[in-house]
Amino acid sequence: MSDVGLVSIGAVSGNADGRDRSADRAAGRAAGRAADRTAGDAGSSGSGVEEALAAVIADRVREFRLRHGWTVGTLAEACGLSKGMLYKIENAQTSPSLATLAWLSEALSVPVTAFFRGLSEEQDVILVKAGAGLDIQHRRSGQGHRYQTLGTMRAPHDSLEPMLVTLTTRDADAFPLYQHAGTELIFMIAGKMEYCCGSARYLLEPGDALQFIGEVTHGPGELITLPIQFLAVKSVTPSS
Repeated sequence: MSDVGLVSIGAVSGNADGRDRSADRAAGRAAGRAADRTAGDAGSSGSGVEEALAAVIADRVREFRLRHGWTVGTLAEACGLSKGMLYKIENAQTSPSLATLAWLSEALSVPVTAFFRGLSEEQDVILVKAGAGLDIQHRRSGQGHRYQTLGTMRAPHDSLEPMLVTLTTRDADAFPLYQHAGTELIFMIAGKMEYCCGSARYLLEPGDALQFIGEVTHGPGELITLPIQFLAVKSVTPSS
């Protein structure tokens, strides 16, 4: 950022030496316009990051201006910039200085940070490669029974609990039946089994899907063809 831009920020911030505030602001805006003209000339061949920044600011300035029902001329008068400069800002032809953003934020009654909304926003994405699920201890965990969690999003988006279940042996004891809040989806990947849901039993083969309310007692019944593998996805209430 140029020295001119820094001076203009000081002009917006206040008048420590007791001079007239409006005079300081007018001088600062004049300096800011000069800085913006310089930045605009330099920004025409800027990097991809600069272009992305200019595009985001352009969208936000136009959005906030239209929210007020203002024309470009009305906003120009309110913030002390020329219509030509505002046209360049709204068309991503220049990246405004921090001082210019401060004047725009004052005129539009929004924080300066609002102009950057939408720039490189962080999004949770979880990729679990084949075979890389995290083994967890389950009441039926042991030889021939494998339970792998496929990750959980951070709150408040942690409403899904995906688990990959692999069964390679039969036990003499029947599987216990489960109950939980929310709903559940079973998607059969390999093998064949009967799945119990309430008083009903459903034959599941590869490609079959079964959805049910989690509060209904449910769980694997007869294991017909091994190995069996299925995806179990619980939908639960997200953490607050």
